[in-house]
Order: sequence, then structure tokens, then C-alpha cells
Amino acid sequence: MILLSLSNEHVRNTVITNEQSQIIYKTETPFGLAGVGSTTTIHKIKPNDDQYDMQDQFDVLGEIEWHKFSSSKFRYGGTEVETKEFIPKRGLWGQERVFIGPDSRPYRWDLKSRVVVLSRDDASRTEVARFHRATSGIVGRKRKAKLEVSPEVAHMMDTIIMTFIYVETLRKDQDGE
Repeated sequence: MILLSLSNEHVRNTVITNEQSQIIYKTETPFGLAGVGSTTTIHKIKPNDDQYDMQDQFDVLGEIEWHKFSSSKFRYGGTEVETKEFIPKRGLWGQERVFIGPDSRPYRWDLKSRVVVLSRDDASRTEVARFHRATSGIVGRKRKAKLEVSPEVAHMMDTIIMTFIYVETLRKDQDGE
């Protein structure tokens, strides 16, 4: 499994690192009224070929424009799509969000109490990603929040990250966190 660590559980403002502690993604959302009209920008590390410039360089992977009373929007790769079209609700109380991955296969995020899980939306229901919340260390070891991703879906990591930021924000809002 690929383990990505989050600097904090506030996925709209976090840094995501790989197992070697290298920054892979970071998210930024200007503070405003609890998501109303705000936009989360998701940055992806850009390969740096300059051996003399050790500064991390980032490209904008995409944006999520948040709306409370209408569909939020994803912007990526020069396109803009409403979330109700790209990752619509399904199931009782909209606890599932489904989408077609870049590999043309169906996927489903389940917004469970306190956690989100990504699986193939087919007969196999194979789990391909799971979010693990941080632990404070009061009981057991202290641990950072982690997103565990199966290597079999590593080819669509950008899509997983964008949809994860979206569904984890929805889950937190639903759980009143």
C-alpha cells in the first residue's frame, strides 16, 4: 500500500507527504465563511531538474469551488464540472459518491462515520483507498492522519486526491466536525 501522510485533518489546508516525507500535494483554502463561496486549490509537486535550486516547485492540479445551496465545482485540466455531474450522491442520505475514474472504471467513496473509503463500484467491491484519522496518543501511539492507497490505482492518484479532499470535507460537515 502507498501511505500518504497529512499534516493535519483539515484537508482543505494541509500538506500531503509520501513515505519518504517528501511533499507530494498541498491544499490551500482562504479563510472565509465556512466554505460558502470559497475555493480550495490543490497543488502538486513539480519535478525539479535543477540540482542547484532545491526549492519545491508546484503546479496547480485543480480547484474545488465550494457552494452550500448549489452544486460545488471541480476545475482541473482546463475543464470545469459540477460535482453533481462528476461525483453524484447515491445511497441512503447520500452517503456514497460515485465517479468514473480516468481508467474508465466505476469507483465509489463511502462516507462512513469518522472515515471515508474508496472501492471499485462493481461486483468485486475491492477497497482501493482508506483514510485513517490522526490519533492523539492518549490510548496507543500518536499517529498522523494517513491516506492509504492501493498501488493498483496509483495511475490515478491525482483523481483520488481531488475526490478525497471533496468527500472528506463533506463527511466532516455531515458529522458536524
